[in-house]
Amino acid sequence: MPSIRKYSDHHEETFEEFSIRYEKEFDEAYDLFEVQVFLNNCFSYDLVPSPSVIERALRACRRVNDYATAVRVFEGLKYKVENKEQYQAYLDELKDVREELGIDLKEELIN
Repeated sequence: MPSIRKYSDHHEETFEEFSIRYEKEFDEAYDLFEVQVFLNNCFSYDLVPSPSVIERALRACRRVNDYATAVRVFEGLKYKVENKEQYQAYLDELKDVREELGIDLKEELIN
């Protein structure tokens, strides 16, 4: 009798586990390549990362001295959310971090 592979037997990661994993990844990222890989992976999921994950990503961008990627985090976030109100909620939640790190939004840079 042939063996049966059960692909659905793996652990389904919860949103909280996802957030903890990516917070840790960004905390431990110390070069631009790592930060960008983690951002690409994080944003590839069919969910919007929590504000705590976005904050850790922004701090990682600052740590590796990459302002452009920090601005792009907000561009990616704008496309991931479902509506303008959700995007505004993220902006409100992350306002202090943006000010602390001196990160402008793309829309602010264009005007």
